[in-house]
Amino acid sequence: MNAPNSYRAQPDERGHFGQFGGRYVAETLMPLILDLDREYKRAKADPAFAAQFDDLMTHYVGRPSPLYHAERLSETLRIGLAPGMGAQVWFKRDELNHTGAHKINNCIGQILLAIRMGKTRIIAETGAGQHGVATAAVCARFGLPCVIYMGARDIERQQPNVFRMKLLGAEVRAVTSGAKTLSDAMNEGLRDWVANVHDTFYIIGTAAGPHPYPEMVRDFQSIIGREARAQMLERTGRLPDMLVAAIGGGSNAIGLFHPFLDDSDVAMLGVEAAGHGLDKDHAASLAGGFPGILHGNKTYLLQDEDGQIAEGHSISAGLDYPGIGPEHAWLRDIGRVQYDSATDVDALDAFQLLCRTEGIIPALEPAHAIAAVARRAKTMRDDQIILANLCGRGDKDIFTVASALGVEI
Repeated sequence: MNAPNSYRAQPDERGHFGQFGGRYVAETLMPLILDLDREYKRAKADPAFAAQFDDLMTHYVGRPSPLYHAERLSETLRIGLAPGMGAQVWFKRDELNHTGAHKINNCIGQILLAIRMGKTRIIAETGAGQHGVATAAVCARFGLPCVIYMGARDIERQQPNVFRMKLLGAEVRAVTSGAKTLSDAMNEGLRDWVANVHDTFYIIGTAAGPHPYPEMVRDFQSIIGREARAQMLERTGRLPDMLVAAIGGGSNAIGLFHPFLDDSDVAMLGVEAAGHGLDKDHAASLAGGFPGILHGNKTYLLQDEDGQIAEGHSISAGLDYPGIGPEHAWLRDIGRVQYDSATDVDALDAFQLLCRTEGIIPALEPAHAIAAVARRAKTMRDDQIILANLCGRGDKDIFTVASALGVEI
């Protein structure tokens, strides 16, 4: 397929990234979706909105997040390689943001839109709990009531984040339908929204959903890539050779990738959750799915032979979504971004590797990216740079990791 003049000139007016994206929503929601689209366009053109967003990013979130050269990890990965082999590994440390992940960037942007639109009640879905915590935090900051939908299975494995949400004043509603995970939580969020369109704003946490959500989430998260681009030029005098990020719905990845999409010398790698293996239970919708419609947009989805949505599996509660953001589906089909996967075992190994080489405990989501970094770095020269997004910290996952490793806490 021929490349566009600019990979960044997407989506079109109807929210399509090539054949993907769009607005597939209940008739009740369409007026609100169109209102949101109009308000978002106005906000983007309003210097006051940008100033308020930037002020909160600096003084509430703690941005810019650091750019870190993982020297010991880089050296460890070079062991046994030929001289001159083994890339330099750098991290964009978004796990150091307030609330512990990249999710806060998007939540700040969306709650400012909700206030502009006069909405007085906030709802959200969450899987690993980081989006729920970020949503609860911004609702506390602006004094708005907040309901978080979370799968019952995720509540069991993410107790620290459930408690944090409640401390911040959110009501956490357990979802007991389906696999009791992220996709089911999003289903319940959409049902709530349809029933309460007059006063409710739905803060979607990933770069999926009906247009303008994929574009809007991407734009708010692009602060990651803009900062990383400037920091890399300042620190090294050049751009990285490869960007790497974990992919569930894909917000942290598209936030890192988007400002670099037109830099043809920068390769990009998204890492899906291969679970127990791509021939078993997994959540790799690009590797094992095909196009369909879910949660208001067309994208690659895990489906059975009858086109019903299949359950995704990952040790990471934030990566077991059975689909992917539509922009990622488009970038994959046109060949601009490569996509790989990492299993639960790969992620656990990478989790421990980063702990022991750099003194950083990552979330299980970016541990999947670190697993791919470890593989790719060994095939590259030592004058080449891999920049990975460390999108969340691992406090929330220590009980899951301990259980998987057979360790009692």
